[in-house]
This record gives sequence, structure tokens and C-alpha cells, in this order.
Amino acid sequence: MEVEAPAAAPSPSPGPGGSDPGPQFVSVAKKRSKRKREMQAEPGAGRMEADSPVPCKRPDFPPVSGQHLLDGNDEIRKVAVPAHRYTPLKENWLKIFTPIVEHLHLQVRFNLKTRNVEIKTCKDTQEIGSLTKAADFVKAFVLGFQVEDALALIRLDDLFLETFDITDVKPLKGDHLSRAIGRIAGKGGKTKFTIENVTRTRIVLADSKVHILGSFQNIKMARTAICNLILGSPPSKVYGNIRAVASRAADRF
Repeated sequence: MEVEAPAAAPSPSPGPGGSDPGPQFVSVAKKRSKRKREMQAEPGAGRMEADSPVPCKRPDFPPVSGQHLLDGNDEIRKVAVPAHRYTPLKENWLKIFTPIVEHLHLQVRFNLKTRNVEIKTCKDTQEIGSLTKAADFVKAFVLGFQVEDALALIRLDDLFLETFDITDVKPLKGDHLSRAIGRIAGKGGKTKFTIENVTRTRIVLADSKVHILGSFQNIKMARTAICNLILGSPPSKVYGNIRAVASRAADRF
């Protein structure tokens, strides 16, 4: 059986002068993807239309009740009570117990073993923020505020607690620290009462700790006045500064 040999490719003709031009390159058509061919087939498909904005629907979520947020699980908060606040807590327990149970619909008890006030939600709890309000209320009383002043944390929403140390403002020791505490308090508490009345806050001095109860803007004014007293400013200058700031704040609002 005879097999035909493949035909040989024609050899390139020599150029002028009989010189060999070398191998010749043949152009091959490039392969295009299917998506690219479709985009080129459709007119205007390759460019985005800037004139037609993409419609965006705003999500609308219905309000969720406190019962759904609790999800059937009871939450608990614990507030530690130091030894020097046991007696005041015992004497004012009824004043603390009543608003937490009747108004916030929470459960509260004092654990004698761990020395903590434990606040817990129950099935009657309606607002999710009630637990935080009750914890802040008890914490304010433990820090040294009167029950009537701490009760404002339950009634109002824009009240806060702030605590800082005198040594955070200026590293003082010994008699220098005692004099700074005396400048803040004043003779018979006069300076502290003046700052409280002008800034509409409540201030508790506990050793080198300063606790302030009030709104955000008022806490800022009281903190600035106390820091100036710690740094050595005379009380008369501090009085003038806080009165000027308080009058400007009253005119603004």
C-alpha cells in the first residue's frame, strides 16, 4: 500500500541578489471572549450611562419593643458596695427599692455574701434601658450622692456621672494634695456649693476622687473650674470664669 507523502511547503523565493530573506511571520486572528463579542455587538453597552441614576430604596424597620429585645433572657447588673456605704444603704433601702421596682419594673436585692446590689429584669420589664438607669442610680448613691439627687438619673435621660482623680490633673502628694482638696471644698464647703449652684451639678469629694453628676455641658464647666482650683487658681478668679461661661451658655440656649 502506497502512502502519499505530505506536500512540502513552498520555499520562499530568494530576494533580489539571491539572498535568503529568512522565516516569514504569519498574523493569527486573536480570540475574543464571548462576553466581549456580545458587548461589542450591542451599541452603547460598554459604557455606563451617567444620566440614569440607580434607584435606591431606603430600608424601613419597624420599632422593636423591649420584650423582643430581651428575647426571654433575664439580664442582671451588679453594683459593688464599699464597707463605709453599708449603713447609708440600709437606712435608705426603701427609697432605693421603690423607684426601681414600681417605676422601672425590675427586681433588686442586696447579696450579703458578695456585698453587691443585684438588679435583674423580669417579664414585667418594658424598656430595655431600665436596667442601665437602675444601675446608674444605685452607683450614684454608692459613690456618695443623696438619694434625691441620684433619683434624677431615672427621671431624666441627659444626666451622666463622671469621676476623675485629682492626681490625674496634677501629680500632688502629701500636704500639697491636702491643700488642693481644701481649695476645691472651701471653708465650710463654700467653694463646692458655689460651683454646684452656678453649673447646676452635684459634686462629691471622696479623698482624692471627684464625682460629678449633671448634664454633659454642665459637667464640662464644673470640671474646668475644679481643674483650675487644683492647678492653683484663686477661688475668686474661678468664680468669675464659671459665671461668665454659665451666662454665655444660658444666652445660647
